[in-house]
Amino acid sequence: MNIFAGSIEIQMLCWAVILGLAQLITATTLATRDQGLTYNMSARDLPAPSVSPLAARMLRAFGNFKETFVFFAVAVLAVTLLGKSSANSALGAQIYFWARLVYVPVYAAGIPVVRTLIWGASIAGLVMVLLAALV
Repeated sequence: MNIFAGSIEIQMLCWAVILGLAQLITATTLATRDQGLTYNMSARDLPAPSVSPLAARMLRAFGNFKETFVFFAVAVLAVTLLGKSSANSALGAQIYFWARLVYVPVYAAGIPVVRTLIWGASIAGLVMVLLAALV
């Protein structure tokens, strides 16, 4: 069974999950490198040791992903379950995914304005999927 055999929206949802896992692994690996394995395996009752600017950016980028992903997932599932998949919802899902993918290295590089524009594109894609479900 091919998990990517569904609609474009479901395919993008699956790829977004993979992207989220990659961000989780990257951010936690960088943080562990800076904070130490002992701290990260502890109960973390003490304040966290500082992390490098790159690790901090990756942690924030992953946090930002988590803020939008749940809305994207619900919109894709709604479009799919309601049978309202369309060219616009497919395009919106692709815009969301590709913008989220490009967002990671742009945020890691610390490029301020471009990062925000890319985030805006991902939100526009998410809204396109949601509107397809509502119309």
